Amino acid sequence: MTHSDIEREDASLRAAGFDPAAPPAEALARLGELRAASGVSPNAIARALGAIASSEAAAMLAAMEAGASGALRREVRRALFRLHQRGIAPAAVAAAPARPAAQPPAAPGLSALFSPVDADGARVVWLVKERRGGGLARLWGLLADSEGLINVALSELSRRELRTERAEMERRAGVTMVEGDAGFADYILCEAFRRTPVDKRSQVGNFLTLRTEIVGTPPPTEIIHPIYAEMASALEHEPAANLLKEPEIAAWKFPPAEIKPYVDEIKSIRESVLVLNRVQQEGRINVVVERAVGELLGGERVGAVRRRLEDIAYYMARSGRREPAGWAAAAAARLRDGADASRIPFFQALIRAQLGAVFAEEQEREREEPRLIMTPAEAMRAQQQQARPRRR
Repeated sequence: MTHSDIEREDASLRAAGFDPAAPPAEALARLGELRAASGVSPNAIARALGAIASSEAAAMLAAMEAGASGALRREVRRALFRLHQRGIAPAAVAAAPARPAAQPPAAPGLSALFSPVDADGARVVWLVKERRGGGLARLWGLLADSEGLINVALSELSRRELRTERAEMERRAGVTMVEGDAGFADYILCEAFRRTPVDKRSQVGNFLTLRTEIVGTPPPTEIIHPIYAEMASALEHEPAANLLKEPEIAAWKFPPAEIKPYVDEIKSIRESVLVLNRVQQEGRINVVVERAVGELLGGERVGAVRRRLEDIAYYMARSGRREPAGWAAAAAARLRDGADASRIPFFQALIRAQLGAVFAEEQEREREEPRLIMTPAEAMRAQQQQARPRRR
């Protein structure tokens, strides 16, 4: 990180309402509030805490370190070291928010199969239980990021029938179902059911009843995603841009309503009659892209994007693609830890790819449909063409 980056982050922290000259108790309270705010760099918060000579500041840093990785962890450790040099150690971190507990191991006889996440965030999860008298019970769920649980069914099958249905689904959908943790599959289905809009619950209203045929424990409400433990050694590294070449990422489509405003703004810059210099255009477009990264990967949206990356990483790891799984897990960890996505090359490339795809689709539609109205830039060029003197 450059010195100018640090100055920019610290200035943003002050603009958000943090006063370095405030009394320690007041400064700590404000920093605690800003930890949950979007657009505030956690690195800047760590630096600010390292300048507050109190054991409570050290305790807050210790709590941050527990969930930190990469650049943030290094910044937190530097801040703790500065306080240690002044003889300040963390107070008890009793008030630190507890992280979700890991999902307990699934009951014996349970297994699960996962499809990949498709372009629109949809996938299939099977939760399978061995019956005492022979045969299998399978809870089949179709879910999507934006809709929650879409459909659910319980079936009694033989092992041969399960293999046949798996092969047929893989053939029809052109995907591979992978085996995974049954406890995690149960959490995914329960969490999707909780996200299902009330007006669509009629299709899956019997989910909890069907689930009792497979699982006897209460529906889980919290979990630490298993990919973080599985890919712990990869979390320190920056997510590689090559991750964009993986089919699950390359096909990813953000909701059109979220992407289109930025596409329209970029189109207006390119069509502007006032900004004719290409360098000026690119400069303004870069500003739009940076803002799009911060807004599309921040605030309320960040949780859904992080979960998508976590689940993509989980599927990749089980389909034998360990290296890209590590990249996806590292990207998810950056969002989990509150990193500024607009400063991470992978997220910049991801949003540029999303904007480019929508822009290309719109251009294709425009080529297919005859245009009767000129843009301002086109009208000006037409006038210039008409005004040029003709050579004899």
